[in-house]
Amino acid sequence: MVTIYDVPADDLIEAVAARLEDRIDEPDWVEFTKTGAGKELPPEQDDFWYVRSASLLRKVAQNEPIGIERLATEYGSKKRGSNRYVVRPGEHEGGSRKLIRSSLQSLEEEGLVTTASGEGRRLSDEGEAFLSEVATEVFEDLDRPELERYA
Repeated sequence: MVTIYDVPADDLIEAVAARLEDRIDEPDWVEFTKTGAGKELPPEQDDFWYVRSASLLRKVAQNEPIGIERLATEYGSKKRGSNRYVVRPGEHEGGSRKLIRSSLQSLEEEGLVTTASGEGRRLSDEGEAFLSEVATEVFEDLDRPELERYA
């Protein structure tokens, strides 16, 4: 059985994002929001919401139980005053907690993630099956000789 560790992360996230487009709805405010305090502009990708949700689903699967604070730290960036010119030494700023929370809530409504009281979010059984199914499809589509040892 193929797991999320057997396929490259970028290929898995891309495939999961394509599947999530049919399952979850994108909020209206997503096109106007920044991804964190260290950013100056919102993301330019059209499918940003689905890619971020797929990435969050993978992070939850790898590090469960995981909370919003830790996820915000992982999705953060350096804030250096402005993107146009550097005015001070960089400090780490966390990612947008509302974006992460809203995405996890939509994944919970689909039954892919569950809340462990006091611990954070965990992947549900349906979520594990979903990720394994997508990982299997991605693995079959890959034409990479260095991954032959996993077959």
